[in-house]
Amino acid sequence: MSQAHGIHHITAVAGDPQKNLDFYAGSLGLRLVKKTVNFDDPSVYHLYYGDETGNPGTILTFFPWSHLQQGHPDRGQAIAISFSIPTGSVSFWTNHLEEQGVDYIEPFTRFGKEVIGIQDPDGLHLELIADPVADETDGWNGGPIPGEHAIRGIHGITLAEDDFRPTGELLTEQLGFSEIEREHDRVLYRTENKFGATVEIIDNAQLDGRPGKGTVHHVAFRAKDDEEQSGIRKELLNKGYHVTDVKDRQYFRSVYFHEPGGVLFEIATDEPGFATDETVDELGTTLKLPSWLEERRDLIEADLPKLVMVHG
Repeated sequence: MSQAHGIHHITAVAGDPQKNLDFYAGSLGLRLVKKTVNFDDPSVYHLYYGDETGNPGTILTFFPWSHLQQGHPDRGQAIAISFSIPTGSVSFWTNHLEEQGVDYIEPFTRFGKEVIGIQDPDGLHLELIADPVADETDGWNGGPIPGEHAIRGIHGITLAEDDFRPTGELLTEQLGFSEIEREHDRVLYRTENKFGATVEIIDNAQLDGRPGKGTVHHVAFRAKDDEEQSGIRKELLNKGYHVTDVKDRQYFRSVYFHEPGGVLFEIATDEPGFATDETVDELGTTLKLPSWLEERRDLIEADLPKLVMVHG
């Protein structure tokens, strides 16, 4: 059986791109590893944040569509994104969030781990989770957060579903996860990865929201290479899912489908990665365009708002 290897990246919808950059690269201290555009709508940035080199499992990306309505969590949505922080960094982060003027939910325990709840400037629900796996990995020292306390990567995603079972079956049978534990209305799934390794499903979710700014656009799961992606795609087609053809996203190749509850899922290849058109030291410093958009660079750059990197 072909299997994905945890979460590759998560993509969400933002409003103002400068506020988004200030929060994620400043207040949270993630590295901007790629500044490009939405290939299907080049009038909008596509901003990628992650660890020092943009490893799969650490990437959160945004489409800043300023004109969109404000979104709210809904059934059939991914409603919260969690990051892994070292187990000894909870006090650092609560103090840091206070200094940054970021409201937070006092640390609480879920599935045996300390959790700090916050929201980004557009209302997207985020969590910082004290994770023993983060203790085993060095943090990025090039940003505003000391490396010893820096976010290490994506911990996981929370899905809100009418019924957890069909989505749980997809996770366990096609995407390489195992059901680990249940707590109240939540079911925890995990795969054997360092980061991007958990999916939580809220069962019988009583939410009535809408898409827009501050909501998740899609969740991408990892495939090692094109061959593995093709194998997963064939299995999904055989199960009756409507899966797109392969799309070239420059830094990975993607196929898309909707999971049973309605969330847009993606299977993305680990290859080729983000250092194909910039060195590791230069990641995120200039606007990168795919070859088919280069002839429109002047028009695209003129239409995009200027971004200023300011550390928080």
